[in-house]
Amino acid sequence: MPTPQTSQSCGFQKTKAYNKDGECLMPEVGVVLYRSKPKHVRVTIGLAGKKTVWLSYPAQTDLVRTRGRMLLAVLACLLWSFQTSTGHFPRACVSSKNLMEKECCPPWGGDGSPCGQLSGRGSCQDIVLSNAPLGPQFPFTGVDDRESWPSVFYNRTCQCFGNFMGFNCGNCKFGFWGPKCTEKRLLVRRNIFDLSVPEKNKFLAYLNLAKHTTSPDYVIPTGTYGQMNNGSSPMFNDINIYDLFVWMHYYVSRDTLLGGSEIWRDIDFAHEAPGFLPWHRLFLLLWEQEIQTLTRDENFTIPYWDWRDAENCEICTDEYMGGRNAANPNLLSPASFFSSWQIICSQLEEYNSRQALCNGTPEGPLLRNPGNHDKARTQRLPSSADVEFCLSLTQYESGSMDKTANFSFRNTLEGFASPLTGIADASQSSMHNALHIYMNGTMSQVQGSANDPIFLLHHAFVDSIFEQWLRRHRPLQEVYPEANAPIGHNRESYMVPFIPLYRNGDFFISSRDLGYDYSYLQDSEPDFFQDYIKPYLEQASRIWPWLIGAAVVGSVLTAVLGGLMSLFCHCRRKRKQLPEESQPLLMEKEDYHSLLHQSRL
Repeated sequence: MPTPQTSQSCGFQKTKAYNKDGECLMPEVGVVLYRSKPKHVRVTIGLAGKKTVWLSYPAQTDLVRTRGRMLLAVLACLLWSFQTSTGHFPRACVSSKNLMEKECCPPWGGDGSPCGQLSGRGSCQDIVLSNAPLGPQFPFTGVDDRESWPSVFYNRTCQCFGNFMGFNCGNCKFGFWGPKCTEKRLLVRRNIFDLSVPEKNKFLAYLNLAKHTTSPDYVIPTGTYGQMNNGSSPMFNDINIYDLFVWMHYYVSRDTLLGGSEIWRDIDFAHEAPGFLPWHRLFLLLWEQEIQTLTRDENFTIPYWDWRDAENCEICTDEYMGGRNAANPNLLSPASFFSSWQIICSQLEEYNSRQALCNGTPEGPLLRNPGNHDKARTQRLPSSADVEFCLSLTQYESGSMDKTANFSFRNTLEGFASPLTGIADASQSSMHNALHIYMNGTMSQVQGSANDPIFLLHHAFVDSIFEQWLRRHRPLQEVYPEANAPIGHNRESYMVPFIPLYRNGDFFISSRDLGYDYSYLQDSEPDFFQDYIKPYLEQASRIWPWLIGAAVVGSVLTAVLGGLMSLFCHCRRKRKQLPEESQPLLMEKEDYHSLLHQSRL
């Protein structure tokens, strides 16, 4: 077995990882794999010594041996000191005592006090829920654990101060860094095709590492609060870091279990309503932060796939996100290590029939057959013109604020309204939805779509369109609906299933205020004309006939008034001049009588 060459670029006393050409692949973590057995790789890792384990990967991978500072067997212990701020249920808050007392205020490791109170980071406080009225789409009360999130499970959590964040206030808010969270920073998400080969390989290796690393901080519930006997019998499972986010996407969009064989399908706390864009924005930020913590690569960002005007799935190759399997077009090529991934939370009807939750059990391989989809529903991938039409819509939300909304930027970008007219069309799936349908596999089912890593690249680009709209129209936060949106989507509603707590309205702001930007948006900055002048010209173009009409009427009125004023002034001058002309000057008497006679005439 060949040995990777050393490389200065990997840094002194940092984890060293190399590809088969000896290039530094992952300078912060070092996940490079050697092919040694058919369909397996040997992973040699070291922290205080070495350990070799076998993982199931495709034999065709170009990656080689793993060597570095993070021993997967003890990774949970190593990472415990790096508290993360993602959701769902913190391990520290799932005991029967926590659940029955409904309190989640874990101690911060820095001072041992709940929420880091002794260090001024935060304190344990009652949760204040919004009482704004909801829309009519969900006609029940008290039947779903997600209602008035998170009050079914907890009514006291850590409320962090200043720039601190996290379930124990052990982290910094998005966009801040440093031991006291006082340093601002701006990270840039880049087009995946602009990444160098080492950068691209690093991203793929990070995905694989997350898929094979148990989350040290979070677990998932395998039953409802009622099935846990109101907290006295906790039901929770471990889950790997990647699948934790898959599970969250399932949980937020699952059907309501009404008991017996009854379910309610018309409910979704992250789709088909105003919270669609803020929820997925937070989802990506937390996923990004989790990878940064796992790998100690503080500059990691999710790349995006710019799918405008694409004629096929450009990233569906073995070099990127996995090509097509020649023997079975519904599977991925064995040359991609994504072909060995097992998916979870994809059997919704089975869960519904058992009145159960997805418990994270593997359910088979990742499926994808791009382009062989229902073309009557989705005729093509979105175009640049489609995106521009979305951006021209001035209303973020409208009408019933669900998938029937017309002329709504959110509903059009999500794909329930036509990108040609802005009118809702239940027979078509466009824009964001079009990509999911086009992939024709695991990604085409809402609850299990996040199993496919393309999900991350796709939603990063959707978020960039959201960001363009925010910069173009510069809406106040009050533009986001305060009331009467579908359940879970009001401005002050806490987003399911995140702990710590985040409101929908908190993410209706520019990405730069959250510490990140997009490379293709930076390229156009600053654009004074685009950001300030063009929106006004667009508005003026819609009313130009009225403007011309007003100009014509104004000109006529001006001419008429000018003529009347001129006539009026001329008459006044004549009246003033007549008496003066009848006055005698120094002249002869005969001349005077002649003038007097003319005046009388």
